[in-house]
Amino acid sequence: MTEHADIQAPGLQLGEAPPRVPITLEGALAAAAMAVLAVITMANVAMRYLTDVSIAFTEEYSVAIMVVMTFLGSAAAFGADRHIRVTYFTEKLPIRTARMVEILVLLCGLFVFGSLAWFGAFYTWDEYRFEVLSPGLGVPQWLYTGWMPLMSLVICARLIGRMIRVARA
Repeated sequence: MTEHADIQAPGLQLGEAPPRVPITLEGALAAAAMAVLAVITMANVAMRYLTDVSIAFTEEYSVAIMVVMTFLGSAAAFGADRHIRVTYFTEKLPIRTARMVEILVLLCGLFVFGSLAWFGAFYTWDEYRFEVLSPGLGVPQWLYTGWMPLMSLVICARLIGRMIRVARA
């Protein structure tokens, strides 16, 4: 991730400062998750090839790790101003108006991920309270779904940080 850190993101050039907490943090965590995912998937493939038996836990863990990687990638994208958006009209606006539009877009993202954190926390609590078990391994399901509100809060923190940087620029 660091070799392309100097490349300016396409789209709006609002002149804000870089994030205080570098996005390499999310990149390192995503790389670690990818390494774990690669190891358990390769172990499953080797086991199937050699013995015709699958390692059952790899599917559940792989899905959970991929969800965490998706949230980490979203947090890095919002932090580095590389999130998906259409900038055709906002690039033609005056810089002050473009900043207000960008703040509105970030507020919408904050609403979405804040809602996901809020309702995800209730969902995780219900799974904990009712002792829901995963279908494959029989482990508590809240261990998987607990990452959703936590990672949503990380994205919310990145969105708030970006809003502050855009507002100060």
